[in-house]
Amino acid sequence: MAATVQQSFVPRDFEVFVGLDVDKKRIVGTFRDQGSLLKSLQLPYSAEQLLRYTEKHYPGRKVAFLYGAGPTGFGLYDSLTGGGHCCLVVAPSMVPRAPGQRVKTNRLDSRKLSENLRGGQLKSIHVPSGPYRQLRHLVQLRDSSVGQMKAAKYRIKALLLYEGIAFPDAAERWTRNVLKQLQELEANPAVTFKLASLRAALEFSRLQAANTQREIRRFCRQEPELRESIQFLMTIPGIGWIVGSHLVARLGDWRQLGNVRQIAAFLGLVASEHSTGDQVERGPITHLGDARLRCKLVQSSWTAIRKDAELREFYRRIYGRHPRHLAARKAIVAVARKLTTRIHAVLTQRRPFEVRPERSSTPLTSEETAGPRGRLVGAQNNGL
Repeated sequence: MAATVQQSFVPRDFEVFVGLDVDKKRIVGTFRDQGSLLKSLQLPYSAEQLLRYTEKHYPGRKVAFLYGAGPTGFGLYDSLTGGGHCCLVVAPSMVPRAPGQRVKTNRLDSRKLSENLRGGQLKSIHVPSGPYRQLRHLVQLRDSSVGQMKAAKYRIKALLLYEGIAFPDAAERWTRNVLKQLQELEANPAVTFKLASLRAALEFSRLQAANTQREIRRFCRQEPELRESIQFLMTIPGIGWIVGSHLVARLGDWRQLGNVRQIAAFLGLVASEHSTGDQVERGPITHLGDARLRCKLVQSSWTAIRKDAELREFYRRIYGRHPRHLAARKAIVAVARKLTTRIHAVLTQRRPFEVRPERSSTPLTSEETAGPRGRLVGAQNNGL
């Protein structure tokens, strides 16, 4: 698998800067040089036409392109970089906007992007290479199937509650026996038909999630770098195949990882901050990035503190600093943040994680893992 490590963008190394506003039908571009605006134009969504225009009007000049990440994906990026040009893809939320601006058009957006590109004010996201993109598709499909499966379960429970029918299992666990009893429930024809439809949707989603998970395993075994990265991640206590494959899909090429704090920031596990002068104000975590992956990592943290004495003691230290109704949540998020440093280490150093010898540590009590109402925090598993 060929590695595609992005180089840092230096504006003075380029002569023409092109901001592109892209949708599924057209490309609106603004060309400018180091001094002034050169040209604004609108083209059909065709990378070939854009490349021909650039080669015709700016032959022999170093051109840099920039467009915002969106539903059109990275096909335009592939074509422009394949044509020998520099291309940056920026997160739309990171493009600065003037508070007083009340007019928004594609042409104005492209002009703004070209200005920011020339000024070096924007930083490109990490564009994943082919295998990582394919793995991301599979991971997203599995998560969608699991989400549909959960939705079907909620609808079944809501239907039974509405009709005054007790759920077969008092603990509300979805075992095979429960599914069989749902099939045999006696109700009026309309409810029976609706329940059968919901059970069919549940079974379809379950099979789709299971088939997708098998495809993820098959695909990763065929890609040596993906397989190796997942194997390294699985040596970290608490991380299994599902979380490991999702991490690799979202983080992308390990060569593009920066400092050790980058993964935590990418997953929204760092504290928000609004400080000025000597006054420091830190708030809750930023909740940026992939929410599903962040939740999976928190779930992994609950397993990790039961397997790793070092993490268990760290959890207890954080737990003791907060009020009881917040302690478990604060502490487990801190453990998830600590897991990101291990993830960074095994991926960048390309080695398995070495668990330190077990120290004498007492198991966690039910009080230490309980939320504000005494319920076990993080007890539900979002797997199959």
